[in-house]
Amino acid sequence: MWSLYGAPGWGSTLAEGALAWTGERFDFIDVDGFDRPGAAREKLLAVNPLARVPTLVAPDGTILTESAAIVLRLAELHPEARLAPTPDDRDRACFLDRLIWFVSAVYPTFTYRDYPERWAPSAEAELVERIDAFRLSLWRQFESELGEGPHVLGARPCALDLYVAVMSHWRPRRDWFRDHCPKLFAIALAADALPALGPVMRRNFGG
Repeated sequence: MWSLYGAPGWGSTLAEGALAWTGERFDFIDVDGFDRPGAAREKLLAVNPLARVPTLVAPDGTILTESAAIVLRLAELHPEARLAPTPDDRDRACFLDRLIWFVSAVYPTFTYRDYPERWAPSAEAELVERIDAFRLSLWRQFESELGEGPHVLGARPCALDLYVAVMSHWRPRRDWFRDHCPKLFAIALAADALPALGPVMRRNFGG
């Protein structure tokens, strides 16, 4: 069985969603509070020296600490689940490009914005303001490139919809998406309604 180290509502929700999507059984090891000294952080440090979530331990002991790697590995193990387009699918290149965009462009904005004192202790307010503005520009760019849906790649859902659903709960949060990025908002709602993802989203974000 897989072991997922995470905290409700954090980035581990991406891995939790991918595991649920593919039907994999897993133990959830709650390390809420890992971002400050204490027992939860020590528990996480034992398997991930960076003390970040998600941290996923495979049945064979392999440790995965990046959500994109987790998604791609689970997609390899369960091609029938359609978590990702197969290598011969015409949407594969677009999927890979957007998946890496999520983890390289959008995700780091939360790392830096949520802990500005670590990166710019003498200019925290300015750093927060600029990062927030940059993130909004990323979402608006994404919105402008979307087709008519109902999912990121069109008619068929994939892990990209999971990313939209989860990340739209983070700053600037869902109300902003409803008002400024209606296509992304609709995609998030459609992902919430997927049978495998609905329980995950409710566990992590309520509703």
